[in-house]
This record gives sequence, structure tokens and C-alpha cells, in this order.
Amino acid sequence: MSSVVAKVKQKQIAQLIANGKRLDGREIYEHREIQLEVGVIEKAEGSARVRLGKTEVLVGIKIEVGTPFPDTPEEGVLTVNAELVPLASPSFEPGPPDENSIELARIVDRGIRESKAIPVEELSLESGKNVIIVFVDLYVLNHDGNLIDASAIAATAALLNTKMPNYAVEEGEIKKKSGYVQLPIKNHPIAITFAKIDGKMIADPLLEEEQVMDSRLTMTFDKDGNICAIQKGGTGYFTLKEIVEAAKIGQEKSAELRKHVVKE
Repeated sequence: MSSVVAKVKQKQIAQLIANGKRLDGREIYEHREIQLEVGVIEKAEGSARVRLGKTEVLVGIKIEVGTPFPDTPEEGVLTVNAELVPLASPSFEPGPPDENSIELARIVDRGIRESKAIPVEELSLESGKNVIIVFVDLYVLNHDGNLIDASAIAATAALLNTKMPNYAVEEGEIKKKSGYVQLPIKNHPIAITFAKIDGKMIADPLLEEEQVMDSRLTMTFDKDGNICAIQKGGTGYFTLKEIVEAAKIGQEKSAELRKHVVKE
């Protein structure tokens, strides 16, 4: 986006927000419609596809047996990767992960890890030798803003959908027995992202809003409404008052979005 177009677009967006409206007619803190499907990848142990407005993210879960990290010999391993598929946006290029995909993966990883969603101590098969490794692979299929919230929702839904092979240790060897067991999940983290444009905060920014935002703030909430992770992006800043306001709104919004993921 050229600087001239960006300034015109920023002025238009800022004027709308000042009047309590958005480009797509939403309220300031209103999320777009969410569509969620689980079990969409046949060969994966778990999967989910989330559409947040026109933003679309697919997450696949793969389970393998491997060695633990030396400093956590009795814990399983979680690893999150994100791929920004070139067809999803003109700004995505083929090749190794760039800083945007790395940041996206880290934010999703931190939410899962810090909420203790996966009790990794339950994934140990042989202390110091063999543990279960959970691979969470994110694929952005269409980018229309707020990849973070869509990816976090899809990751949590995919983990809840995951069934592991029934591993057992027999005579010093790892055996895969018949049947599957549910991946143990103890928490359901949900990320809520805010953008700040011309001194005003909005939730669930569109791509056009992200292109003119000054800064971004993502808060991840656990199932009890507690903040378990925070990530700030952009060159701007958030005041203490804005952070407190974001925490309050985010707590309410995370509870609403969680209902799409965790069925009673």
C-alpha cells in the first residue's frame, strides 16, 4: 500500500472508529462470525479449520514418539509451526519461515504452553528416553486480518480433536497397541487481539485495519478467564488504562469465543 493510499485509508478508518463503527459495519469490540470444523484432515491425529470472517486457518496435529529435552527428561514435547501459504495473500512468499510466521507460531505456542493446556508430564513413556511429541502445524489459507485469534482458536479446537495411538512400553521397546486414546487437555486458551488506530482500540482487526494500525496487543486467556500470555506488536504503545480495558474486554470475549470450541 502506497503512503498516499495508506494515509487516505487510515483517515477513513479512524473517522469510522471515532464514530463507533468499522469498515464492515461491526462495533468496536465485535468479532467477525466464526465457523469451526474439526476432523477435516483424515491423516492427522487431530485437525480443525477456522473461518473468522474471510480469514481462514487450518491446523493439523501430528503425534510421534521421540526423545525429551535434556532439561525436562520426564516431559513430553510441544512444537508449533506456522506456514503462510503464498496463495493466501500477495504479501506471503514461498521459502523458509519469515518473522511473521515465526511470531504467529510463538504466540500460539505460548498460549498453549503457559495455560498448561497439555499436561506434558503425562506424555512421558520412559523417563529420559521416550516421550510423546505433539506437532501443531498451522496453515494460513486466506488472510483478511487477525491471523493470531483464528490460529489460536483452530489450534485449541484441533488439540481437543486429537486422538493418540495407544503406546505402551514392553520389554524396553515402544509398542503401538490397538485403538486410540484422547490427547489429555486440561485447559482451553483463547487469544484476543486488539489493534490501536489513531488513539482508539478495536478488536479482531481486518487486514485493512492492520495495515494502518499503530500497534497490536494480544492477550491469551485460560478457561478461568486468567491472562496466561501477552504479546505486543507494532511501533506504537498502549497506556495502562488501555491495557486494563483490553483485559476486561478480552476476558468477556474469550469466554464467548470458547463456546465455539468447547461443546458442553
